[in-house]
Amino acid sequence: MRRLAVVGALIVFLAVVIAPTVRSYVSERQHVSRLQAQVAAQQQDITSLKETKRKWADPDYVAAQAGKRLGFAKPGKTLTVYVTDEKSKRVAAAKSQEKQTWYGTIWKSVVASGEH
Repeated sequence: MRRLAVVGALIVFLAVVIAPTVRSYVSERQHVSRLQAQVAAQQQDITSLKETKRKWADPDYVAAQAGKRLGFAKPGKTLTVYVTDEKSKRVAAAKSQEKQTWYGTIWKSVVASGEH
């Protein structure tokens, strides 16, 4: 009986001593896992940024982007600009959709279905 009490006391003592250590170990492992995931994400970002940097180091890419984004052309080249009103129509349609009530949307749908 005395031996059982000693074994029980030893188990309780070990649980009290080991539990915080195990809890700390598990917590630190989770922290390391989160940091490893963060490092992997940052490495992907670095790879993407290096690819972007490589593209911008190419003079042909820079010239293409200048033509596309800014409307620049090299001397002797002809620049054609098409002016459309599509963007303003899409913006106006999006704004009217935001302001419309649900029953207004249904009515508009009914009217549109009768037009086809």
